[in-house]
Amino acid sequence: MNTKNTGRDNSRTSRSNSTKTTKDSFKPKKKEASPFSKGAKKEAPKNAKKDFPKGFKKEDPNELAGESAKPKKEVSARDKRKYIEFKDKAKKGDPLPSFNELEIRLNKYLANAGICSRREADVLIETGVVSINGKIVLELGYKIKPGDVVQYDGETINAEKKRYVLLNKPKGFITTMDDPLGRKTVMSLVNKACRERIYPVGRLDRETTGLLLFTNDGDLAKKLTHPRHKAAKIYHVELNKPVKAEDLDKFVAGVDLEDGKTNFDVAKFVKEGREGNSREIGVELHSGKNRVVRRMCEALGYEVVKLDRVQFSGLTKKDLPRGMFRHLSEKEVAFLKMS
Repeated sequence: MNTKNTGRDNSRTSRSNSTKTTKDSFKPKKKEASPFSKGAKKEAPKNAKKDFPKGFKKEDPNELAGESAKPKKEVSARDKRKYIEFKDKAKKGDPLPSFNELEIRLNKYLANAGICSRREADVLIETGVVSINGKIVLELGYKIKPGDVVQYDGETINAEKKRYVLLNKPKGFITTMDDPLGRKTVMSLVNKACRERIYPVGRLDRETTGLLLFTNDGDLAKKLTHPRHKAAKIYHVELNKPVKAEDLDKFVAGVDLEDGKTNFDVAKFVKEGREGNSREIGVELHSGKNRVVRRMCEALGYEVVKLDRVQFSGLTKKDLPRGMFRHLSEKEVAFLKMS
């Protein structure tokens, strides 16, 4: 009996063991990551020290604990806008050179004067035929300053740019370059027109208003002020009493003055149909005598209340307010030179 039972038990245990082994054999094995796969991670040994890049400071846990204990400062929105987008850009290149508009290179000065081109001017400078303030200059980069006297082959050169400025003169200004009594001059009204020194062409009384031309072109100024060239001037005159029609004829025929007989080319009433009553007349003349309009009116018993020059050698006051100035156009300058 015993032998039979033991045999059965042994067979049962062997069967159970075999089933276990078969079950274990069919269990899925864990996939080991390939060393060549992307997600593979190399396990470092436990006692290995971590290598940090150069310049990297290892954080001290004690310091971190202290920093966390400190209260953090609140950053305002204004500071965020100021510093978040800030980039420290390195300055590239050298600083820009400073320019002085009052100085001009010698070769450019000679070219502007029409002597030669800039390259040819360099040759003239090297040969020693150009002098400044009486001294020969051989330096190509020499700069001319205001007031310097430049001579080429013994002759003085004037290369200043020609300027033509028209002013609508107000009352209370005298026509002079400088007044020792400290009165207001017309030069104070055009001092910002250009850096060249300009001069008034002719003159207007202190209480006379209207057009006054300024220029540094001596030839044109001489032409416009000489009676032979007949630069026409038109005035709007307001008198203290109505003007008689026969007196207009006398203005055109001529009036005897201290410095000789003088006449207006044209004398008319400003407002038609009021010949016996009008106190305003328009006169045209070419004479350059001093205060000629006022003196002629006084010779016939009139006193000038207002005197305004409305036209000068074809130039008018159109779009030019009182006390303001403007530069003449090229066409206007050409017209003045041709007339």
